Amino acid sequence: MAVYTDVPDDALEAFVAAYDIGGVLACKGIAEGIENSNYLLQTERGWYILTLYERRVAPEDLPFFLGLMDHLASRGIACPIPVRGRDGEALRALCGRPAAIVTFLHGMCVRNIAPAHCAALGGAMAAMHRAGADFPMRRQNALGPSGWGPLFETCRGSAGDIAPGLAAEIDEELAFLARHWPAEAASGIIHADLFPDNVFFLGERLSGTIDFYFACNDFYAYDLAVCLNAWCFEADFSFNAARARRLIDGYRAVRELDPGEIAALPILARGAALRFLLTRLHDALFPPDGVLVGRKDPLEYVQKLRFHRAVCGPGAYGLDG
Repeated sequence: MAVYTDVPDDALEAFVAAYDIGGVLACKGIAEGIENSNYLLQTERGWYILTLYERRVAPEDLPFFLGLMDHLASRGIACPIPVRGRDGEALRALCGRPAAIVTFLHGMCVRNIAPAHCAALGGAMAAMHRAGADFPMRRQNALGPSGWGPLFETCRGSAGDIAPGLAAEIDEELAFLARHWPAEAASGIIHADLFPDNVFFLGERLSGTIDFYFACNDFYAYDLAVCLNAWCFEADFSFNAARARRLIDGYRAVRELDPGEIAALPILARGAALRFLLTRLHDALFPPDGVLVGRKDPLEYVQKLRFHRAVCGPGAYGLDG
């Protein structure tokens, strides 16, 4: 989450008037994340999240994202629910941006990740995969392998400003993944961005997941690979195998992994590391001016990518091949 677009009071009040949620009491920008403008909105009926969509979110994808949240919530998945206006529409315009209001989820992002948090995440992810299996809409992963090369080309000339030799290292990894990326595996709707700031807990109980704006059709195990990167490394970039084992065990308790998924996990983990390296590299090289936004270090994912390169098989992640 972030704030790129400032919303004047009169525009906000006119926007909220289209909904049956009462008048505006307070509205505060949320700085975390990097993709959209997000506000914590309090009205006479309670708390909500107001999102203005920008940067990487294509307007034509918004019906997919909003429809997916509705679909998952109807099947018992704890996630934000789009709020519909009196005209029945969830998506409208605010300050020249597509915008929507979604329900507020209670809980906190964990700062000190324990194996129990990873186990809960694994089970919730698998339940989400199962719940999304009959969602009728489809969306290609725009930040999957076909998107990595073009994204890197926008950064190639300045990658050395971030770290010497970085461009050559990325080139080598792109070539490797092009040769070894799985041709097929079990697939369906995935979240694709289940970082700790997108998962809420009350104690050790997972209370909900948010920010579905990278959700897409892709390999289920790729979602696990994203989480291995996001949840299972220490601050010094050492890999925490106990967290990984609990993450995967939690997942398998709800949805079993087939042998092809298990075998592919090291390659998928490399791809997930490269994906976030590239998007963070792009954002570091081309930061927007004058916005409230958190910055994330691309070199974190260089370290994680190097770890995945060195593993000998799925056993490194708590799996038997």
